[in-house]
Amino acid sequence: MRILGIIPARYASTRFPAKALADIGGKSMIRRVYEQAVKATQLDQVIVATDDERILNHVKSFGGQAVMTSENHQSGTDRCFEALSKTGDYEYVINIQGDEPFISPEPIDSLAAVLDGVTELATLVKIIDNEDILFNVNVPKAVLNKRNEVMYFSRQTIPYLRNAAQPEWLDSHVFYKHIGIYAYRSDVLAEITKLPVSGLEKAEALEQLRWLENGYAIKAVITSDDSHGVDTPDDLERVTRKFLS
Repeated sequence: MRILGIIPARYASTRFPAKALADIGGKSMIRRVYEQAVKATQLDQVIVATDDERILNHVKSFGGQAVMTSENHQSGTDRCFEALSKTGDYEYVINIQGDEPFISPEPIDSLAAVLDGVTELATLVKIIDNEDILFNVNVPKAVLNKRNEVMYFSRQTIPYLRNAAQPEWLDSHVFYKHIGIYAYRSDVLAEITKLPVSGLEKAEALEQLRWLENGYAIKAVITSDDSHGVDTPDDLERVTRKFLS
């Protein structure tokens, strides 16, 4: 399988404008993501898909590959499809979050390992071992079936354990946190970008529910690596202390 890694990177951000170009210990955020992604052994190529020439030129300045995409895309998935159409013939695309400056290449390779030509979509999940995460509505959760396919995503804690007190939930059941990195089979990527916003997606504000609601199967790969996304300047300060102090 030929696999293209795409890092979507918008310039505008409500909570953190120009986030992709933010300095982290002498390197921009997008450079750190790119340099980590190219360490993955299963990707045939890595490109940045951006809507701004400042990001495009910056990526090229450090030797990275980048393509311009529309500023009107509503999601990273849509941006990935346009970037794929401008890049070449690949069986799969892996969407690598542009605000994960310290992402490890290992989970990218773990995700790539399940891309066999049959798998339509895949994503990462991590076992939850912390109550603060378990009951945090800003952290999406996933429920899996016996084939490790995602049955549902929710911001709420799912499943609800009717016969256990909440302090006992982690000892009574295995809960999964969703890690927002996606793999798409190229033909499926073309299809899902044409789907209208679904009712479940509107309810939870989770794009991946649109795919489930339309009958696509999402394979879950369990990882021990956590996500360390940067949404705000405070997040940037936090991850800088954690990884560079």
